[in-house]
Amino acid sequence: MSTTNSATVSMAANGVRPIDRPTNPMVTPLLTDLYQFTMAYAYWKAGKHLDRAVFDLFFRKNPFGGEYTIFGGLDECIRLIANFRFSEEEISFLRSAMPACEDGFFEYLRAIDCSDVEVYASPEGSVVFPKIPMMRVEGPVAVVQLLETPFVNLVNYASLVTTNAARHRFVAGKSKILIEFGLRRAQGPDGGISASKYSYIGGFDATSNVAAGRLFGIPLRGTHSHAFVSSFMSPDEIVDKTLQSCDGSIICEDFVSLVQTWLSKLQMNKLDLRFSWALANSSISKLLDSTNGVFGETNQSELAAFTSYSLAFPRNFLALVDTYDVMRSGIPNFCAVALALNDLGYKAAGIRLDSGDLAYLSIEARKFFCSVEREFGVPGFGNMLITASNDLNEETLDALNKQGHELDAFGIGTYLVTCYAQAALGCVFKLVEINNQPRIKLSEDVTKVSIPCKKRIYRLYGREGYPLVDIMTGENEPPPRVGERILCRHPFNESKRAYVVPQNVEELLKCYWPGDSNKKREELPTLKETRERCLRQLAQMRPDHVRRLNPTPYKVSVSAKLYDFIHFLWLNEAPVGELQ
Repeated sequence: MSTTNSATVSMAANGVRPIDRPTNPMVTPLLTDLYQFTMAYAYWKAGKHLDRAVFDLFFRKNPFGGEYTIFGGLDECIRLIANFRFSEEEISFLRSAMPACEDGFFEYLRAIDCSDVEVYASPEGSVVFPKIPMMRVEGPVAVVQLLETPFVNLVNYASLVTTNAARHRFVAGKSKILIEFGLRRAQGPDGGISASKYSYIGGFDATSNVAAGRLFGIPLRGTHSHAFVSSFMSPDEIVDKTLQSCDGSIICEDFVSLVQTWLSKLQMNKLDLRFSWALANSSISKLLDSTNGVFGETNQSELAAFTSYSLAFPRNFLALVDTYDVMRSGIPNFCAVALALNDLGYKAAGIRLDSGDLAYLSIEARKFFCSVEREFGVPGFGNMLITASNDLNEETLDALNKQGHELDAFGIGTYLVTCYAQAALGCVFKLVEINNQPRIKLSEDVTKVSIPCKKRIYRLYGREGYPLVDIMTGENEPPPRVGERILCRHPFNESKRAYVVPQNVEELLKCYWPGDSNKKREELPTLKETRERCLRQLAQMRPDHVRRLNPTPYKVSVSAKLYDFIHFLWLNEAPVGELQ
């Protein structure tokens, strides 16, 4: 049975690109809480199920102690509603789960789709802030209620991990390569797939997750593990020792011997290298001295593993060098193989460090590579890629930067994909209007008071091009204008207010699902375009708003008219106490 609804068919007929199904097949109309169905039944029973409702999806506090969040998950939300329809099997299950409900309710469910739902949202990859709706969902109250849990589910983790990735990118710096390595530690298959997707949006360059690479076109990166190195006993295990040169002109009949020859050259050049160090203060001899000169005792099983791997991947030889000893064995063995590859016209990719003092080892490895380049005249050898892994996180990257290091790339897994520093973003989905009547949710905790009515959201920019404030207005209020003085008020604190004269005004919410309103639908961007938007938006933010420590809070405000209305409605809805 097809799950493509009438709205999707209509859009396709009008030349709008059809929307794919959700990435995860478990994202169906049943991916919601039971109370959404019990409320839907109660709405239907009361004859209120077609009442026109408006809900805001937002969060109350930025994650990770920061002052910004990156919006993720919109693409999957739109995929869900574009394909929202109950199958017969799902209707049968709901009958068994809700035996007290009348048959007419299940006939109603069988007929519904999202053709009468409208979704307005900030573009995915946007920088967003607390209290500001990331999404506004309008439609029949029973249908929109069924969307609450899946929408919150699809946005919550997506926004959290995208923000986490963006924070890692900020600390690492623009020039470093970031690789997502988290599949093995992620919370299940979907956690792993989602982490790869949203880490890429947040600024990571590649993933080790092959399934994510296929699904989303994310570049793949990876090398071998310690098991591969320790699986070899000696170079004698290598059966096929031949390797064709990069240009195909010659065949090296015994690449293993060529590697051994280069290892011997590295050993024999020790005295020459010591002399070079006296001139350049950066040589293999010093490094040899620091390892008690045990150069001849490099681990032969490791050398065999490196040689075998290079025979399999001569164009992309990247070796994990810490199985036995980085400086005594891993680096010399790697260099011997890399130099042998160089003889045949190949260029080794580099090394990965997965343990030990990463800053120190990267510096020493760089010195070694530079000495090899100088002593053997191999251009570019000193610029060999050095990658680090081993439970890296924001704090580790920050510490490495302060220590000084020679690392070019970072493989980050556990702390990234599990969002170890914060378990959830805390998105909420609140009713703000029904049948054109604004509604407010009150609480003794002011931070949990919702901002009522259908709203329009604007970002106001200052003279230097940075965003100054996001402002919410009533739907029918005139929009802010460039060069026109605007009073921006804190939603709940009457003393916090400021005038702003914007140099640029950007409306944030755009229509991504028009339902039957005939409004123009925004096309969903590609993953790469979403990533570019994220990086571009972060670059536009004032540095003190996005810095890692003690960031300046970004101002979120309402118009003077909306401020007055919020407090009028608050007083009208709040019960009046009686003292005795």
